Amino acid sequence: MLPPILQNLRIPVVASPMFIVSGPELVIAQCKAGIVGSFPALNAREKDGEPPLLEAWLTRINEELDRHNQSNPDHPAAPFAVNQIVHRSNARLERDIEICHRYKVPIWITSLGARPEVNAAAHDCGGIALHDIINNTFAKKAIEKGADGLIAVAAGAGGHAGPQSPFALVQEIREWFDGPLLLSGAIATGRAVLAAQAMGADLAYIGSPFIATTEANAPGDYKQMIVESGAMDIVTSSLFTGVSGNYLAPSIRAAGLNPDDLEHADVSTMNFGGASSKPKAWSQIWGSGQGIGAVRAVEPAADRIDRLAAEYAEAKAEIARL
Repeated sequence: MLPPILQNLRIPVVASPMFIVSGPELVIAQCKAGIVGSFPALNAREKDGEPPLLEAWLTRINEELDRHNQSNPDHPAAPFAVNQIVHRSNARLERDIEICHRYKVPIWITSLGARPEVNAAAHDCGGIALHDIINNTFAKKAIEKGADGLIAVAAGAGGHAGPQSPFALVQEIREWFDGPLLLSGAIATGRAVLAAQAMGADLAYIGSPFIATTEANAPGDYKQMIVESGAMDIVTSSLFTGVSGNYLAPSIRAAGLNPDDLEHADVSTMNFGGASSKPKAWSQIWGSGQGIGAVRAVEPAADRIDRLAAEYAEAKAEIARL
């Protein structure tokens, strides 16, 4: 059974936190439209000497969603989530945990490492902790360290995607875990959301389609590239972060590299705090999952969510007639 905070969503969808792309505008639009919006804490980057931008973002999100709820008591906004990159190179982690705890962030998403103290901080302020994983071994470790739920990042997902089929990954996790399970991997339509549930997931985890929205903090060329590309335009490489990720081939060519002949990089080169001589993911090399063939235009997030909801309802009705 899902915890109360993940129940009563308009459709069973959590928008994934996308580096650089996800900010307050997108999160607020997603939540108002009835799905969980999220952003990485590291996206809130202030200049030296300025107060933490993360505090300003959380204040804005809380205030705008509160105003929406007061004006729309019959259609309240969905909760939001903040993603913490739990990696040794993230020098801001301790500070960002304290801020999220103080602002009582309702949903915490952790990536690139399972840390009991982060889960404890989420629980202490009344939140829940979801951890993203790419295989069953990491899934078990995450639950052992106190995560409440899992995000299964399967083949075809944007960003740091795993190599496993969603069928295999969900199947193995469901053999031992009956808690909250989200599925990520090329989910871009309401039909795919229902398919994720049929496989055994509770909710779909959707990122790439929201790059091509008016509220996304992405260059216009990036948004248009999402619209014009399909699954064949996605390249998997470890070069840019040290961990295997999925990227748009046209952006790799634009950086002067051959997407068909990329070097490999070791996980030890991953760095969320320092500079690099390589083209940077995600500011120069643009990430995306394989599901973008379903994205036909740049549009407001609310319109995209309306379409997801309509497709989801239609798919449920069709299945019921079988």
